[in-house]
Amino acid sequence: MNHTVTENTSVTQYQITEFQNLINTLFQCCQERLQYQSGKFDLPDAELRCLMFFKDEKYLTSKNISIKMNVGKSRMTKIVAGLLGKDLIMRIKDPEDSRISLISLTRKGKEKLVEIKAFQDDLHRAVLSQVSDRERKKLLTNLDLLKACMESGKEFMTNV
Repeated sequence: MNHTVTENTSVTQYQITEFQNLINTLFQCCQERLQYQSGKFDLPDAELRCLMFFKDEKYLTSKNISIKMNVGKSRMTKIVAGLLGKDLIMRIKDPEDSRISLISLTRKGKEKLVEIKAFQDDLHRAVLSQVSDRERKKLLTNLDLLKACMESGKEFMTNV
């Protein structure tokens, strides 16, 4: 989706304030959900987020994960150690390069991921079911627009 700002678009201070308040409230809701999930699945937030990267990947490296999570090497080492200690992941040698360790989910890790995904699906279904099908389509379109606008905001931050 390509969205451009027209020159005559005037953003009021009220709109800026309202947008900030809504974003802050949404962020707080997401933080509370993450805290709840951490408790429910008995995993620190970072370990839970790390597991979620395996939804679409069979193997990852510590470096891949640390880039996705935006954490340093020492923090990544602690996250991996925590998941290894809980028997949720395992390390295997890369068949193409024995210097590289690949990380994969164990059977227990796969089961935990299924539980987490089911919880998230149920939660999102409950949220979306509060609005009509027509409103749901508009909501998803507007969230996609917001995501695109916020992505372009990253460009703004790098150019300031």
